[in-house]
Formats: sequence, structure tokens, C-alpha cells
Amino acid sequence: MNERYSRQILFEQIGEAGQARLGGSRVAIIGCGALGAVQAETLARAGIGRLRLVDRDFVEESNLQRQIIFEETDAREHLPKAVAAARRIARVNSEIDVEPIVADVNFENIEEIIAGVDVVMDGTDNFETRFLINDACVKAGVPWVYGAAVGSYGLTMTIIPGQSPCLRCVLEAVPDAGSGPTCDTAGVIMPITSIIASIQSAEALKLLTGRADKLHRSLLRIDVWESGIKRLDLSSFERRDCPACVRREFEFLRGARRQVTTTLCGRNAVQIAGSGAGTLDFALLAKRLKAAGEVQFNDFLLRFRVEDYDITVFRDARSIIRGTTDPAVARGLYARYIGG
Repeated sequence: MNERYSRQILFEQIGEAGQARLGGSRVAIIGCGALGAVQAETLARAGIGRLRLVDRDFVEESNLQRQIIFEETDAREHLPKAVAAARRIARVNSEIDVEPIVADVNFENIEEIIAGVDVVMDGTDNFETRFLINDACVKAGVPWVYGAAVGSYGLTMTIIPGQSPCLRCVLEAVPDAGSGPTCDTAGVIMPITSIIASIQSAEALKLLTGRADKLHRSLLRIDVWESGIKRLDLSSFERRDCPACVRREFEFLRGARRQVTTTLCGRNAVQIAGSGAGTLDFALLAKRLKAAGEVQFNDFLLRFRVEDYDITVFRDARSIIRGTTDPAVARGLYARYIGG
């Protein structure tokens, strides 16, 4: 018996055969923040043969409260999250192969990112990327595990293309920008990110060891502050006329629903055209952004400053982020503070 994994092998649902399957498995974790950090450490310790870690961001001090894989030195050095996570995993389990990718996941690279993997893990912070993952995984027939957390509550579900409802079956459209809280406006506590990511990791272990019969097959909603658990059973969910898994149109893979970014020449700014079709409620958005910094708005636009960036948001969710010319940085700020 392999001593490193001996206690896991003793668990009869995995055993020697299951451990061997884990060692031959490949997993892509998209997003190495609060959810992805727990997923990466859990799956590395479980002995997954190859982990592909993808993230566009770098480690900041504010990450340390909940992103368990990072340390103070990572924040001081502003290391890319994928690189810092890979270094940590190398210290935890040198037997496995870790591939860090520092990239903004988009319709041009998503299919290459998930190529050859057995399961994709969602550690992202926005629905545009999740719908993109959904399109790519449904098209390729790769299972993926959705997860999200904000405040004290979180959601998760497991998608097996051709067998279960996909994300677009359950959530038909990307939520409008500004319509819901984000971690940077409502905060988040580590217990909920750890719980959601742990459930996601357990689902991955079931898939990789051939025990799909043990999947929870539901949309789980957990609130650790209110001590509430709600379960929407998806085992008999009717997929109806889903554009992804029924009609196989994959509009997010075509870039048709991607936020359009434009670098504004000479202004050190990037403009983002919001992907939502709704009209923002500035009073509600200002209330959510109050904790992030000073906010001002009138009938036409809302302005706030955070870190070294000035952000102007218009009624149609179009935004101008001043302080960067990097579209990936601008999209990250948009996802963190505007949402959608």
C-alpha cells in the first residue's frame, strides 16, 4: 500500500483501484482564488496525476483571509496566482505534475485549456466565464463542477454532458451586470468557500474513480451563517430546448456574448461594453460599492475609485476603467465590482 495515500485507500469507495485511477487523471482548475485554492490543495493531496492551474490574477494581501494556498511572501512578491499555487503544490506533493497557466480565459483559448483533461473545476468569479466553460465542456463532452460563493452562502452543481442538465439548462441567461453581490462588494467568509470547494472536490473524486452513481445530482445552496441547506434535485430535470446541450449552438465559444473591451488611446483606460441587456439601478449599486470606496452618481453615470483605478459605470453597464491599458485587468475589476 502506498503510505502517502494509505488512509484514502482504506476508504472502500476508493481503494487501490480508485487510487490508481486518480494517479492517471488530469484535472483543470480554472480560477485559483478562494474556491480554486482549496480545490488545488485537496486534489493535489489526493494524488491527482496532473493538475492544470489557470488564473489571470496575482496574489494580493486581501486574498490571504480565504485563499488558503497562498502566503504573505506571495502577496509581497505579487506572484501570479497560478505560479504561486503551483509552487505550493510542489512542496505538498512532488509526485504529481502541475502545469501553471497565467492567462485570461476566453473564447479563443478555453478549448485548448480543457483539452485532454478528465474533469474541469470552476474556481472563477463571474458568470461570463462559467457559461464559456459550460459551452466548451458540453461541446467536448468533459464533466465540470460549478461553484460560487459570496458573503456566507454558496452554490454548486456537477455537469456531465449528455447525462445531466448543463448550467444553461438551470440558469438560462447571464445575470445582468450589477444585479447581484460580489465578494468585493458584499464580502465573503472562508468557511463557505472551503465548504463549496470541498464539495466540488468530492464530486471530482467520485467522477475520477468511476463512482458517478454517488454524485449528489442537484443544485446545492448552503448558507453557513444562517445554517441553511437547500437542494434542488436535478436527477429528473427536463433539459427542454437548451441552446448549449440540446441545440449545441455554443454562442459563448464564438465570442458572441463576450464583453467587448477597447483600449482608449492616450487615456490609460479600457472601456468595457456590458454583456447584460438591463438598466443598472445606481442607488442599489452604490450601496453595494460603498465599502469599496467613495461612490458618486447622478442620473447618467456612477463613479468610484478603488485601489489605483477610477471606474465610471453607465446605465447600460458600459464601464470605463482608468488606470490600466490591459483588457484582462479591466475585465477582472469589472467582474469584482460590477459583477455579471
